Amino acid sequence: MLVSKTLFAMLALTAISSASPSMNGQQVIEAVYKRVQPKDQQGDLTMLLINSRGEERKREIRQFIKDDEQTEKKIMFFLSPADVRNTSFMNWSHTQQGKEDDQWIYLPALKKVKRISSEGKSDYFMGSDFTYDDLGDRRPDEDNHSLLREEMYQGEACYVVESKSKDKGYLYSRTVTWVIKDKWIGLKKEFYDENNKHLKTLRVMDYKQLDGLWMILHSEMENMQKKHKTVMKLEDLKLNQGIKDSQFGERTMIKGL
Repeated sequence: MLVSKTLFAMLALTAISSASPSMNGQQVIEAVYKRVQPKDQQGDLTMLLINSRGEERKREIRQFIKDDEQTEKKIMFFLSPADVRNTSFMNWSHTQQGKEDDQWIYLPALKKVKRISSEGKSDYFMGSDFTYDDLGDRRPDEDNHSLLREEMYQGEACYVVESKSKDKGYLYSRTVTWVIKDKWIGLKKEFYDENNKHLKTLRVMDYKQLDGLWMILHSEMENMQKKHKTVMKLEDLKLNQGIKDSQFGERTMIKGL
């Protein structure tokens, strides 16, 4: 989520780091959640689905995101291939405690916008390895966080944090995240199923600083149990273009680009 007072947030994080070389798990995840983001962004997203035989399916998406400090709004339009063209998905993530993400999907064959229910958020999104829940923005207060250790991972000094949901019925029994200390990016995240077996791993493969902000450009979600992988690459990324609020609504989902 966007932090309203960017300078204050950066100074606060510096002060925490200086005062306590070993942050606790809660502080680490809050720092990730509060990492300064652009007011809006848009770009072209390539989704590559790879099965256990190495066969690939490619999907092209245009994505728009806007953050007004209270709600982060995201809308995605599928451009190709033909069987998913004109499908759209919208997610609203709220900072307000206790308020769930709002999610909708438009399927052109049905010519109807469908709201994703709480029960439906454990379903996988468009054949990928991301659930609808994964596409939201989970607040730090929804989990209990424990710092397991500090270690180097892919050349970066990281905090390793275990998170367990306060909701006993949550689809993951726990997650473990490797967070880069000075960038507050979750570089790797392991997901464990209800039987505490390793289900899947999210890896950030490429990230860079644009206009002073750290942006993730390439990530991969691998499902260990299904032997399936989803690769997400973001290109032609544009920040702070002044995207209008009217971009994020059911009418836009149906109309498309």
